[in-house]
Amino acid sequence: MKTPADPVRDYLSAVEREASALPADRRQELLADLAEHIEVTRAEHPEAGPGEVLAGLGDPRTIAGTALAEAGTGTAGAAWDRPRAAAPARRAKVHPSVPLLLITLPFLLATVVPDAPALQLCVGTLRIIGAVFLCTSVFWTPVQKTVGVLLAIALPATANIVWEVTTVAPAGDEPALVANLATLALLAATSTWLWRSRRA
Repeated sequence: MKTPADPVRDYLSAVEREASALPADRRQELLADLAEHIEVTRAEHPEAGPGEVLAGLGDPRTIAGTALAEAGTGTAGAAWDRPRAAAPARRAKVHPSVPLLLITLPFLLATVVPDAPALQLCVGTLRIIGAVFLCTSVFWTPVQKTVGVLLAIALPATANIVWEVTTVAPAGDEPALVANLATLALLAATSTWLWRSRRA
């Protein structure tokens, strides 16, 4: 039985074929960037058909040729800037500092004022909003977003659950303060890394 045609899959396959001379990691980065751009464009312009979105990106051979040329000059990652210029611009709806501040500052506030249940709830909500902004941002790759959420949200939340529910953690205010400071250091380091690795 013949499977239905998938224009996006066929387009990415064509780019992959044309860019076969690229190193595997750079080729996969190019394909991931293209796939993400296609997904964002289709979400922002649901009325546009797949053909219209792909036409805006340009010819796969042109994209691959640009990628190969720029890989030779050591500027990988900008490989499809020229074809993308013809496509609708991906405007950032939220400044890249916003998710990083929402992930970090509320936890700092919760550390300073630990005995306020309503504040703790607000802190959790703000940090989740920060994670959503991070995951939907155009400033980071999917891998960077995943690492950021794991380090800034999942790991501290898991550690907090273990601390509160089990008897593994030592009792007393001093160990709790040390744990909070260690978490703040992790959040600050993660936010700094995300800020420095963001796309222009």
